Amino acid sequence: MIPRHDPALKAFASDNYAGVHPEILQAIVTANEGHQISYGEDVYTEALQDVFKRHFGDSAQTYPVFNGTAANVVSLRAMTQQWEAVVCADTAHIHTDEGGAPEVVGGIKLFTVPTPDGKLTPALIDTQAWGFGDVHRAQPKVVSISNTTELGTVYTPDEIAAICEHAHGLGMTVHLDGSRLTNAAAALDVPLRALTTDAGVDVLSFGGTKIGLLYGEAVVVLNPEAATGVDYLRKTFMQLSSKMRFVSAQFEALLSGDLWLRNARQANAMGARLAAAVRDVPGVELSREAQANAVFVRLPKDVTERLQKRFRFYTWNAAIGEVRWMCAFDTTEADVDAFAAAVAEELQGEPPISFS
Repeated sequence: MIPRHDPALKAFASDNYAGVHPEILQAIVTANEGHQISYGEDVYTEALQDVFKRHFGDSAQTYPVFNGTAANVVSLRAMTQQWEAVVCADTAHIHTDEGGAPEVVGGIKLFTVPTPDGKLTPALIDTQAWGFGDVHRAQPKVVSISNTTELGTVYTPDEIAAICEHAHGLGMTVHLDGSRLTNAAAALDVPLRALTTDAGVDVLSFGGTKIGLLYGEAVVVLNPEAATGVDYLRKTFMQLSSKMRFVSAQFEALLSGDLWLRNARQANAMGARLAAAVRDVPGVELSREAQANAVFVRLPKDVTERLQKRFRFYTWNAAIGEVRWMCAFDTTEADVDAFAAAVAEELQGEPPISFS
């Protein structure tokens, strides 16, 4: 096949832009020989259960799916009845970036909460966790948090434990959108279970694509009493892969050793390097602390437009000139340095701009 892109060109729009880690590709090749039973009855999916249990505890039940939207919708649907609702931050991916899938496909009511940093707290949860027993209001049942959050912030184990304790005290359960959970764990240097099982999380959407997989995410039920019918919902929502061995083999390669940690540490380190490289560039304002692999800055509009012609990245909040730069597991120091140099170059000669 003729290559149709320049493999040396890197982007800072999303860690989804990255390719597949070579060890993951090799796992797919290994799983490719011969025949295996379809729809999850293969030996790779069977072995995957033990792989996830080693990270999340003996109660963990793992259900591979195709993508993150599905992982979230299947999880939340399994955790709620038709009359129940989910409390989440107003910046949560399930609210802003799922194309309405929780509502349209899952039939799930979302109660959103404004937050300063993308993180919920027990007090913030209480702004929507009310009306229990009121037939005129959808009943709050699940608290959904993201780690890392959409604003690049990281929940600590203690913060998640406080949320879980509070939610459970209200008769609610807790879902964690972990599309970048590996980045959060690497940033805090804690095991994956410290941010999930040990903190009291009931159901996890575990991300693979952003950390080196070709495709695939997983619904991980940590508390079997909190979610029912995942097997059936996965099929109903068109997420039961016939050749599931290829999703499962990827996760086994990611989680059996330290590949997940190596990849997350690399992405986080490049995020920190990028933030440091542009921090003192005149015309750049770091709008949020870089806690993992996301860097948020404010730039003059014309600078953003010129830079986006050279490197792909997203405008986060056009009203205040805020953009988001993401680093991936394959982002290198040279990639970061070249991008930072381009930022400084585009800002040369720009008049000082106050963002206040």
